[in-house]
Amino acid sequence: MIVKTRNYRLEKRDYIKMALKAILQQQWWVGLIVLAICLCYLWIPSIWWFIGAFTGAALYLLFWWIQFYGVTQLEQGKMLFERFSYEITSQQIVMKINAREGMPLKWDQIKRAKAGKDAYLLFVNKAQLIHLPYKIFNTDNERKFVGSILKTKGLLK
Repeated sequence: MIVKTRNYRLEKRDYIKMALKAILQQQWWVGLIVLAICLCYLWIPSIWWFIGAFTGAALYLLFWWIQFYGVTQLEQGKMLFERFSYEITSQQIVMKINAREGMPLKWDQIKRAKAGKDAYLLFVNKAQLIHLPYKIFNTDNERKFVGSILKTKGLLK
């Protein structure tokens, strides 16, 4: 079965939000480091432990925000924000700009996937993701078929 979707364009600000949220969920342990630095207050009472911990956390967030914002500005990243229609089969995803131009993406290039309340999110790497909102599928059965493909490939739990 081939699932053909409607055209969809990922907005840059939505990409930054989704990518930042995903990296924070993936690297949750950084919060433990901030907490450990704050707990050093019990050893040597000083407000500087908190200032240092929260400054470090802010710099960490700023670093990742700059990385994802940079992807939206680079020429190589422009491809992520074009209007695509998708043809999804059990072998690959074809991202089509128009009827003749498209880029195939094999399922083994996808690292992981998430099913949200209103979209599938496919991660190619830390900076590249494919957002497939449920509204771009023509029928509910097509959306369920894509979900079953993701489960079969072991990308969705």
